[in-house]
Amino acid sequence: MSELNYILDGFKEIKVRELSPLVLAYIGDAFFEILARTMTVSNGNAPVNVLHKKNSNIVKAKTQAEIYFKIEGLLTDEELNIMKRGRNAKSFTSPKNADITDYRHATGLEALFGYLYLERKADRAVELFKAGLDIEKGE
Repeated sequence: MSELNYILDGFKEIKVRELSPLVLAYIGDAFFEILARTMTVSNGNAPVNVLHKKNSNIVKAKTQAEIYFKIEGLLTDEELNIMKRGRNAKSFTSPKNADITDYRHATGLEALFGYLYLERKADRAVELFKAGLDIEKGE
């Protein structure tokens, strides 16, 4: 999976530790979505509306909040700090279809995935993604 890092090679260097947790969550939301869609597609060909429904169940705030708690004990101190900073960040948007607590935990998870992506730790992100969804290696 580390080949994914080539995407970052064409861009200006990003000082990840200087980014706000909400900026990390912004990019992490997109990266998490790519992981979820990749997993969904890897389970086989299907009509796009079926793929979308399966994917939507993974990327919703409630599921992301559940993943937050499942992986919390697997994180390094630095990863846990990033996730907590994301969770505690004051967002100017409010959730449309989610409980505020789930929304904050989802934001923390997205901040972690943004951090891992920008730090070129895609392998670690995939490991945590799979652990959060109880996916065995090789599935």
